[in-house]
This record gives sequence, structure tokens and C-alpha cells, in this order.
Amino acid sequence: MREQRCEAVVLRHLDYGEADRIVTFYTREAGRIKGFARQARKSRRRFGAALEPFARVQLHWRAAARGDLVSLREAELLDLRSGLRRDLIAVALAGYGCELVEELFAEGQPHPAVYDLLCAFLDHLDGNGGSPEARLLFELRILHLAGYAPHLLHCSECGETLRSAEVAFEAARGGSLCLTCAPEKTAWRLNLPTLGTLARILAGPAELFAGFTLSERTLIEGGALLGGALRLHLNRPLKSLPFLEQMLREMASPQRR
Repeated sequence: MREQRCEAVVLRHLDYGEADRIVTFYTREAGRIKGFARQARKSRRRFGAALEPFARVQLHWRAAARGDLVSLREAELLDLRSGLRRDLIAVALAGYGCELVEELFAEGQPHPAVYDLLCAFLDHLDGNGGSPEARLLFELRILHLAGYAPHLLHCSECGETLRSAEVAFEAARGGSLCLTCAPEKTAWRLNLPTLGTLARILAGPAELFAGFTLSERTLIEGGALLGGALRLHLNRPLKSLPFLEQMLREMASPQRR
């Protein structure tokens, strides 16, 4: 079959046998791809460091005659994002973001906006390090691109604009609920300004991560809201999440309290 070439981000790799690798990429043109890189751990000329997670590469591959794995012929390293690798929180966030993309978007279905968002997220981590704000922004935007963003400023049941200072939220019912539609025993209430902040973020440029400083309340309430929405649409717990949450707990400082 004809060799194809496209730009890609390495999501993860798995060593196979003595020298091979199975590599998962996300591309603008073809979406998520999983490929077999023969002799990848020995061939510096064909692959080198280009199969490291989070790297941006130019990928050469051929579709498989049978089976799910494409044949990876060569990968040219465009950006290793070496700055990201010097910050444990950035590494944890990058792994989490890549796993979210892999879980939320099916193999072989292109979604250019997802590729652009992932690149912007990883570039931000590479240049600025990790932060709770970067996590919240990425979660909100990736949910939106997946079609799973919850209702924010309107009641998900009656459609009325939310006006009370406190509103209810249930991810399983679509998101925000006015106090009339919410049952008395709804487990969770949150502050309306938190929802306003999230709505303003969604209305802004999807690839902008720099310059956001969010209050502790917004980070806690927004994080819980988005975490609930993500759990509803993920088929399994994310392996990267416990490490990320540990890193963010250790990062917490008195200035944020």
C-alpha cells in the first residue's frame, strides 16, 4: 500500500519484544493511529527519539493489509518538548491530556480541532510548566470538542437562564439545574459565578492557555464539575489521574488558600 505521511503527536508507546514498539499517535488528518514500529529501539536513523511521548513528529506509515496496527516506516522529530520534561507537574498533565484524547476520540476519525488543542496544551506546558488552571482549561475544552460539555448558564431541564447565586449540578442530567428543577436532595450545589467563568473560557480562543489566574473556589468547583462530566463519559478510570492529583496536591501553596 502507498506510504502516507502526516504530522502527529505521540500519545504513548509500549515496548514489544526485544526491539519493537507499539506506538499510539494523534494526527490532524487521520485522528488516532496505533502503529507497529519494527526495530524502533535499535534504529536511530529511522526513529531516534521521535517515539517519545508528547513529541511532535512527521510520521511515515502504511495501512496494514489486515489487523489494526499500521506499519510505521519512519518518524522525523519536529519538537521533543524537552522543557515539559523538566517539570513533574507538566509531565503529569501531559500524560493526563494525552490519555483523555485517546479515551474520548475513536481511532481513525480525524478531528483537526482536537489536534490543535492538544498541541497548544503541550506547547503551553513545555514553555510555562504545569498548573491547575491548565488542567481545568484543557478538561473544559476537550469535553466541548467531544460533544459532552455540560449546560452551564441555562438549566439543562427547563432551559431557563440561571439567575440565583447558588445553582445545582448533576452531570447525569446534563449539567446545571435551576433550584426549581433540582430535587431537594441534589448532592451538589455551586456558585453561579463559577459557571460564568467557565462559559467565558469556552467563548474565548480554544488554544489560549497563558494569562489565566483562577480563584481557589473556581478551581475547586469547576474541577469537581468537569471531573463529574468526564467520569460520565469515560469507559474506565484513567491511569494517569492518581499521579496528576498527587502532584497537584504537593504543588498547593498557602497563596491559593
